[in-house]
Amino acid sequence: MAVNREHICKACDGTGMLADDEAWKYTCSVCNGDGVVMPGENTSPEAPFSVDETNRTLE
Repeated sequence: MAVNREHICKACDGTGMLADDEAWKYTCSVCNGDGVVMPGENTSPEAPFSVDETNRTLE
């Protein structure tokens, strides 16, 4: 199934993963790893997440 390019998550460019300056990869916190954001979809995290001193998410 083709995904409309307009719905691709702009934070992760559709990969579902983000990386920091040190190339540590983590699940995209905008699309929750789907790589797609549908119109009207809530992009807020379901629960607060922890970050370390360099603002990397902790899983």
